[in-house]
Amino acid sequence: MSNVMSKEEIKKEIERLKEEKNAVILAHNYQTLDVQDVADFKGDSLELAVAASRLKADIVVFCGVDFMAETAAVLNPDKKVLIPCTRAKCPMAAQLTPEMVREAKKSGYPFIAYVNTLASVKAEADICCTSANAAKVARAVAKDGVCFLGPDANLAKFACKNGIKVIPVPEHGYCYVHKAFQVEDVERARKEHPEAEVIVHPECDLEVQESADFVGSTSQMLRYALNSECESFVVGTEIGLIERMKREIKDKQFYPLRRSVCVEMKLNTLENVYLALKEEKHEVRLDGEIAERAKKAVKRMFEVLD
Repeated sequence: MSNVMSKEEIKKEIERLKEEKNAVILAHNYQTLDVQDVADFKGDSLELAVAASRLKADIVVFCGVDFMAETAAVLNPDKKVLIPCTRAKCPMAAQLTPEMVREAKKSGYPFIAYVNTLASVKAEADICCTSANAAKVARAVAKDGVCFLGPDANLAKFACKNGIKVIPVPEHGYCYVHKAFQVEDVERARKEHPEAEVIVHPECDLEVQESADFVGSTSQMLRYALNSECESFVVGTEIGLIERMKREIKDKQFYPLRRSVCVEMKLNTLENVYLALKEEKHEVRLDGEIAERAKKAVKRMFEVLD
């Protein structure tokens, strides 16, 4: 299709279709700039979860991976939720199963499902969290100072604050994008850019987190860079956020801690966003009972954070 229509023509068609069909587009920070350009909402998993819960559109096109589109569908059962590419599946989300959650909960301690999980897993959990609020959620729901969190083990370690013990399930769950970063990368960055602050995502190894100046979700990193007096930053997360930072904060410098790409996120292209909206295809369909139970876990997250 790109041989027939230019990028600008596709973008104009998307805008026309959004108005015609009362549709909105949500895009995660890891999407390409082309996809971000046509989005009505951009952000991290928490921001997009909030946006999804407040939508008044008839159609939602979710530019992210499978669990994100599922979360939008869970929060908007009366809307048609579309995902541009059905192959955009998060490998980390697949590391945690409903059976693993049920087995952990036999201990009597609450289970926190990272939003980076499928609806079937959220349905078994007591509550959800995001990378932006994991520590707050753990503190709010821990029983006798203990709770489970999965599937990202590094996020579980990050949430172990104020005496709260957060047990990861599975023990070594990880995001390959953030697992790529090493302490050696931070040491090299400080030599190459001594004036810069190092900011990283909590899915990075704990040693990398401890060697950084700031640890936060993608949008927390964006806001930190925007408000900091520092003028240059080395960023430890997926390259899409760094591209957004360079575009939106033009008076500061941004360098990747290491070029790390989420292949699955990049499967959403401008072309398949257009086709999904035009043909209303790849609708996210969930079992009603699972969706309702998953919704309770997501809603409880919002409640404990109020």
